[in-house]
Amino acid sequence: MRDVVILGSTGSIGTQALDVVSSRRDQFNVVALTAGGSNLRLLAEQAHTFEPRFVGVPSDAAASELASMLTGTGIEVAGPGSNEYAAAMACDVVLNGITGAAGLLATLATLRAGTTLALANKESLVIGGRLVTDAAAPGQIVAVDSEHSAFAQALRAGRASEVRKLILTASGGPFRGRTRAELVGVTPEQALAHPTWTMGRVVTINSATLVNKGLELIEAALLYGVDYDDITVVVHPTSDVHSMVEYVDGSTIAQASPPDMRLPIALGLAWPDRVPGAASAYNWSVPRSWSFEPLDDDAFGAVVLARRAGKAGGTAPAVFNAANEVCVDSFCAGDLGFLGIVDTVAAVVDEHLAGGHVADADLSVEAVLDADAWARGRARQICEAV
Repeated sequence: MRDVVILGSTGSIGTQALDVVSSRRDQFNVVALTAGGSNLRLLAEQAHTFEPRFVGVPSDAAASELASMLTGTGIEVAGPGSNEYAAAMACDVVLNGITGAAGLLATLATLRAGTTLALANKESLVIGGRLVTDAAAPGQIVAVDSEHSAFAQALRAGRASEVRKLILTASGGPFRGRTRAELVGVTPEQALAHPTWTMGRVVTINSATLVNKGLELIEAALLYGVDYDDITVVVHPTSDVHSMVEYVDGSTIAQASPPDMRLPIALGLAWPDRVPGAASAYNWSVPRSWSFEPLDDDAFGAVVLARRAGKAGGTAPAVFNAANEVCVDSFCAGDLGFLGIVDTVAAVVDEHLAGGHVADADLSVEAVLDADAWARGRARQICEAV
């Protein structure tokens, strides 16, 4: 039996994680849940179903309302600081499914506690960089992103010294094949119509701009110690092959499965063991074909920009991520064009690298949070001036 903490339990990753847990109650026991507070009714239902010891939300007002919903259950309810508190609780694995930079402190709290971190919140690794990797013991971080879970599985096929490159697959999003000129006038509704995955708003928009693939590029380099120039992004529209590892002898090992996040989530919770029946396998009696194509860096410049920010290291990835989160909000509000998202992020990153950048050697939590705040403010200024 593994005791599990789930951060971001009402989001896409959190709800699917609880689906996995519900089918394996003899294997997983939920000891804590936290959520952003936008869906208290669902959080209360989850608490009644899984009976954790602790449930947390970000604000005192939300905590008070939630406590009234859980009267008589004996469940402890708390407000600000709940994510970090839950992350440090005694348990076997913490699933960090928080969206965005808000997950950093919880990631660090988990690592300090010595608990296995099932990491779906890629942003905390991206912005924390060496702060996170230096805090982690070998094998303490288990990736939950489907692509990075695929890397972890394929890397079992050989020694680290035998790896030539990582091949990171991208669906291409809803606008695959369009030129930059054809992306002018794209609407939020169109950008939210992902062809293969059902995800939260920010991740779905990031998949349309390919910013998500840029974040995953940085995450892969940090998690697996592979040079940025040895990570290739290829477009694979059906999202069947989740990523690949090429070895020095010319062999390429691919991890493939139908698009279903329950598989990498289950693997993250049970690592290094597999959970039987976590997701459906292919019916190989049905004909199918897979295709791969190069990424159009002119139409989708986010990966090139992320590679540059990742190589700069330090606070540059935090600026990349923070500026993007602001731009996504502005785009969804109708105040910024689709192409303006990556263009604005690029402008903010360029300005940061020209002055104010903190290198890896001097990186601190304070420096990361300062860079995050500056980038958000600068991005808002640019968006408001459009």
